[in-house]
Amino acid sequence: MLGVTPGYVSKRIQHLESELGCRLFHRSTRRVTLTEQGERTYARGTKILHDAQQLQEDIVASRNELRGVLSVSTSLGFGRRIVGEALAEFSEQYPSIEIRLDMLDQIVDLVKHKIDLDIRVGDHISPHYIARRLADNYRVLCASPLYFERHPAPRCAQDLSTHECLVIRERDHPVGLWKLTTQDKSETFNVKVTGPLVTNNGEIAVAWALAGRGITLRSIWDVQPHLDSGRLVIVLPELRQDANIWAVYPERLSSSAKIKLCVRHLESYFARWGVRESVAGTLQTLDKTWF
Repeated sequence: MLGVTPGYVSKRIQHLESELGCRLFHRSTRRVTLTEQGERTYARGTKILHDAQQLQEDIVASRNELRGVLSVSTSLGFGRRIVGEALAEFSEQYPSIEIRLDMLDQIVDLVKHKIDLDIRVGDHISPHYIARRLADNYRVLCASPLYFERHPAPRCAQDLSTHECLVIRERDHPVGLWKLTTQDKSETFNVKVTGPLVTNNGEIAVAWALAGRGITLRSIWDVQPHLDSGRLVIVLPELRQDANIWAVYPERLSSSAKIKLCVRHLESYFARWGVRESVAGTLQTLDKTWF
């Protein structure tokens, strides 16, 4: 399989043992096994070979792929407010890569639609894809004080089923089913909600909430400015829904230099994004994980 004779292999092993000054194999008439030094040499040699192969793959990939098209998808509101800026920064660093950003409020088959990278808010990810978490995020229940001028505030998760809820058909949201957990993750509630207004766009749902039309479940990065201004208030503050921010892609990063570079940039971007103040200086309440 190696294209060399057993005698040549034996001579090379003997030469290596001589160079290292130790025996690598226990030899008997029936079998050959590795010594302790042989195990260590094998493990270290395997790692060196893997690293050398990875280096070769990275060099070939960078030579062949640091130009061309990188197709990225994300949701509409998140793309407009956050991802667009992040990709503009990436494009400035790598101008030979053409970025094509599609903003879609539904999950698509990445392979079928030839999308290299999806920037996703939410933890429902197909096991057929590879995902890397970029930032922590969660969704909160919120509504306008105008709404509570006409309705009593819910006292528990089950009360939500009797309220006018703003249902969103958006990406990973099961339509009309809100899965909520306590902040300490000790309890989980699955609440079926209904309401007179349904949309597939989160920004419209927030606009309806601001107008006092119902209770919505939205990401903290999205509604925090309205919470700070008092135009929205948190409902049942002990409950939330985890919805972290992920980079999702159909192949391993080692196979595409473009995807690898973009994911690394996004990791850096969100690390900076999580600690900086917003332009208005509003994203500083609830807790430190505001995005």
